[in-house]
Amino acid sequence: MDIPYRHSEKIRLHQITHDLSPEAVERLAVAVLMIPDRPDKRVWERLPYADVLKPRWQRMRRRGADSDCLVTDLPGKTGTRVILQAARSDTTAFAGLSRARTLAEKVCDLDPVKIGIQLTGFDQATGARLLEQFLAALLAAACPMPSYKSKPKPPAALRSIGIYGLETTIDPAPLVAESSGNHLARWLSALPGNELTPGRYRAIVAWLARQEGWQLRFLDRKALQKLNAGAFLAVCQGSPEPDAGILHLQYRPRGRGRRLALVGKGVCFDTGGVNVKPAKYMNGMHEDMQGSAVALGTLLALTRLKAKHPVDCWLALAENHIGSRAYKPNDVVTACNGTTIEVKHTDAEGRMILADTLALASRGKPAVMIDYATLTGACIYALSSRYSGVFSNREALHATLIEAGHDSGERVWPFPLDEDFDEALKSGIADTLQCTLEGEADHILAARFLRRFVDEQIHWIHVDLAASSNKGGLAHIPTDTTGFGVRLTLNLLHRQAVLDGTWN
Repeated sequence: MDIPYRHSEKIRLHQITHDLSPEAVERLAVAVLMIPDRPDKRVWERLPYADVLKPRWQRMRRRGADSDCLVTDLPGKTGTRVILQAARSDTTAFAGLSRARTLAEKVCDLDPVKIGIQLTGFDQATGARLLEQFLAALLAAACPMPSYKSKPKPPAALRSIGIYGLETTIDPAPLVAESSGNHLARWLSALPGNELTPGRYRAIVAWLARQEGWQLRFLDRKALQKLNAGAFLAVCQGSPEPDAGILHLQYRPRGRGRRLALVGKGVCFDTGGVNVKPAKYMNGMHEDMQGSAVALGTLLALTRLKAKHPVDCWLALAENHIGSRAYKPNDVVTACNGTTIEVKHTDAEGRMILADTLALASRGKPAVMIDYATLTGACIYALSSRYSGVFSNREALHATLIEAGHDSGERVWPFPLDEDFDEALKSGIADTLQCTLEGEADHILAARFLRRFVDEQIHWIHVDLAASSNKGGLAHIPTDTTGFGVRLTLNLLHRQAVLDGTWN
């Protein structure tokens, strides 16, 4: 099975403590030299070919004060292209990653096999941060995406990256693991709906599970009927193929750390059901499974990092079809935790399949549970596609979530989950409405609905992926499909230590 999710691992990173010499530059296809916005004499003294680069840089800056990148050839027939890039150290992670994406695109346009990078004029901490941002962008840009063109673009040639001049040793493992996870999420999300049906998705995940050593269990329709998972089954009952179900993956390290559960919405195509979507909003609905891809990509990254804590990953795989058997407004169904639900709008299918999946995942009593879903248009209206919305049953986590978004460059903003929002979800015939038809604060109402299916003892985070697709890319990611959530979650786990249990 050709899944290029390990592409980043084929690119070798080499760290050399001394500066790039002119002789070393001449052996490279591309040399990237990163300098402060206002380089002083000491910076120029450390740069190879400074006698050539400095006057060209100064001429460029005189022509345009905002110019921060010089792309030039060296004199003679060396065949080396030099990119001289000014970098500011006082910017946010998002701004730094965005600039890194632009620089990475310049490098990838040249399609080198081997490049060298030197950062000059920065303290070690700043240099390491700028390097991490550029490498993240470079790996993302080099990763191939699905293409069905008769003459597809060949994959990036890049195979070797030399890092020069930094005394601090950079551990590439976290960066490569994150890149592999993000790439897997983006690659799966970009597959067309006729290629990634629930059945084919299951086959891909089964293959991955064998490669990565995950335990796998699939709950098909019959198994879900025995579990009384009526919310999930309502959505998939209109599908012509009986391939929907819930995939449960387990990563089990030798240690016995606090358990993490990852849950993802995997609607491989969403017509809207009986309340069919208009053409404008049905276009792109093959990517309504991005939540599941992010959960899977995060599991892959944690496996690559040999995480010490056990991880359960739950993927809710289905399609929302139109047909004589499709579920309807005002149907009443019962979820596996006994909650009865009155259906109001068949295009709110994501919260239906997540309801049973969250309830089943809760039975394992994880310490922390994170779910990912392209759930509501309301969240995009509130935040645009630059941020994603986050919710939690622990308000104390809001500051941690904001910090993780700020630090990772995958920005999020928390929304309230006050009880009085339940007033809008009161049903005269069932325990709760699935949604309302007014659309007011639908992202909050959806989160309140989902909270019913999460054990209160579990620290739960819900990510409404408003930023799953952003035209032109986002932060360091160059494709419209962003894979948003993998980098954020790794930051939550490793920088913010949400599994440590030191918060309430």
